[in-house]
Amino acid sequence: MTQDLITRRLDQGPLICAEGFLFELERRGYLSAGEFVPEVALLRPDALEALHRDFQHAGSDIVQAFTYNGHREKMRVIGKEELLEPLNRAALKIARKVADEQPGNLMAGNISNSNVWDPQDPAAQRSVRAMFDEMVQWAVEEGADLIIGETFYYAGEAQAALEAIKAKGLPAVITLAPMAENRMIDGPGIVETCVELEKNGASVVGLNCFRGPDTMLEWIHQIRDAVSCHVAALPVTFRTTEQAPTFFNLSDTQGCSCPSPHGRPFPTALDPLSCNRYELGAFAREVYDSGVRYLGVCCGASPMHIREVAMAVGREPEAARFAERVENHFMYGSHDRLPEHIAALGDKA
Repeated sequence: MTQDLITRRLDQGPLICAEGFLFELERRGYLSAGEFVPEVALLRPDALEALHRDFQHAGSDIVQAFTYNGHREKMRVIGKEELLEPLNRAALKIARKVADEQPGNLMAGNISNSNVWDPQDPAAQRSVRAMFDEMVQWAVEEGADLIIGETFYYAGEAQAALEAIKAKGLPAVITLAPMAENRMIDGPGIVETCVELEKNGASVVGLNCFRGPDTMLEWIHQIRDAVSCHVAALPVTFRTTEQAPTFFNLSDTQGCSCPSPHGRPFPTALDPLSCNRYELGAFAREVYDSGVRYLGVCCGASPMHIREVAMAVGREPEAARFAERVENHFMYGSHDRLPEHIAALGDKA
């Protein structure tokens, strides 16, 4: 059987995929938190293109079209269903343009959790499949090299996404985002679902979003041991714990004096719960050493995190030129031109 493009590339070495567009564009002021609809592709295409380039500069090999939540149901929620196809095509064209400017980059279409899948309602399932079908068709027409189906917490919805992608003949990367119960909402186990996705033709299976490095790591090891295909690992940048396995219910134990108006850190007051770059790099290094070749970062990701992941697995992206050089810091450096009396200030600064 002939290997598909994404499998061939991963057989040759790691691929980095930047995700996390929702959080980063909200942080930059181009998207509304909570609503999280990617209207930026139409309203400020320059901002979206700039972020793609920043991630590319940091080491991302896959330019993922920002159509996450860009499905018919979300557009109905905000009363702009008529913008659905223009939004999708605009995002796909921007991603294709950026990918084409960097030799070796791939462009990925994207479909995601619909928020209306119901394992007990065949009509709802048909509606979701129709949403996937139209988005995949637009991605094919705009020249996608592969399709990423992501952030699924229902096994059935993940399978429906895979079927929609395979129907159009493109390689499928399918990543799950289990909630805190450590299983899929409709019952199947996390690893079991990945095994079934591989059997049904997914080129890459794994996890993205919801979980930070500490609560994603063991599941990635289990998935890697259970499947033969390539595995994806894309955590969020927050310190999830055994007590709070996902970032939805993290608590700010530092006692913020100005708590978020919606009563919890997620999604706009997670800042003090962030991992540092070294934690993301250590995660990438460990899963890479275990055989994982599809790596990235999801919500909370900035280009700095992508650079850290790329460098952790031996890559030298353009942004590596600007990696830290603390030896030249005016107070904490070791350069022989740094005055001792200034360095002495470091412990009491």
